[in-house]
Amino acid sequence: MTRTPVAVLISGSGTNMAALLYASRVSDCPYEIVLVASNNPDAGGLKLAAAEGVATFALPHKGMPRADHDAAMDAAIRASGAQFVALAGYMRILTPEFVGKWEGRMLNVHPSLLPKYTGLHTHERALEAGDSHGGCTVHLVTAELDDGPVLGQTPVAILPGDTADALAARVLIAEHQLYSRCLADLVSRGTSPDHLIGQVRTLALALPEADEVTSHGMPCFGIVKGKKFAYVSNDHHGDGKVALLVKIDGADEQAQLIENDPARYYRPAYFGDGWIGIRLDLGDTDWDAVGGWLARSWRSVAPKKLTGLMDAADKF
Repeated sequence: MTRTPVAVLISGSGTNMAALLYASRVSDCPYEIVLVASNNPDAGGLKLAAAEGVATFALPHKGMPRADHDAAMDAAIRASGAQFVALAGYMRILTPEFVGKWEGRMLNVHPSLLPKYTGLHTHERALEAGDSHGGCTVHLVTAELDDGPVLGQTPVAILPGDTADALAARVLIAEHQLYSRCLADLVSRGTSPDHLIGQVRTLALALPEADEVTSHGMPCFGIVKGKKFAYVSNDHHGDGKVALLVKIDGADEQAQLIENDPARYYRPAYFGDGWIGIRLDLGDTDWDAVGGWLARSWRSVAPKKLTGLMDAADKF
């Protein structure tokens, strides 16, 4: 199994980094830790990573402009070959430029049930508020502090007489369990049939009067009571592919697409020259492009009253 390379950023002892690392040693884990990097050369987690045979990188941030430090960290991450970044107690606010470069591929674990208690002192705040539960959240990183789409949460009961330290210790156990699972799910999205089909479904059903049925064992999208404009093939006839099938202009366009990118495009069996198969399971799907293919295919079968409304809407 090919594993997705991941870099982990830490500032201290690196307990969550260790949890991610040891989870990656399980035979069916879809990721591997290829770099542990820190803004603190004395971070204990660096020593552990090195002892476990993982490459490390350390660069003190003091005296460096934030943007320069982020650029150096980014360069080290890219040199490692990492495709995803996991923040594990990295005590630096990242620049929007750094975050933007890793949009959708950088995640963080936070010790509260977001959106509650962003920032620091989360356990004290949960106790002061009289909450029944604390907990942890794994989320994608955005430029907004402790914001971004939630990938998973684990509630942790607050016990009578709990202190912040006692609650923090139990929440940390939950973090160790949750983080590795969310990271594994995230890196697998690029090849997961359920995720890929769900992405296509969202885009296809956003088109006017589109509906979904099952046809020839495949999710099929069409105009309500009208023609079909897209299918999703998932190992259809045992071909091992997850692919979008959409309508095109004909044999010439089909041949040109396949010639330009034979790994991504193919002639779908039983569909003829007016269709193209587009692989979704290569790990680098451009979903804006997929949306464009769906919209174009939809237009090819939609009645004029619908395309006219779409054209009018596009002018605004």
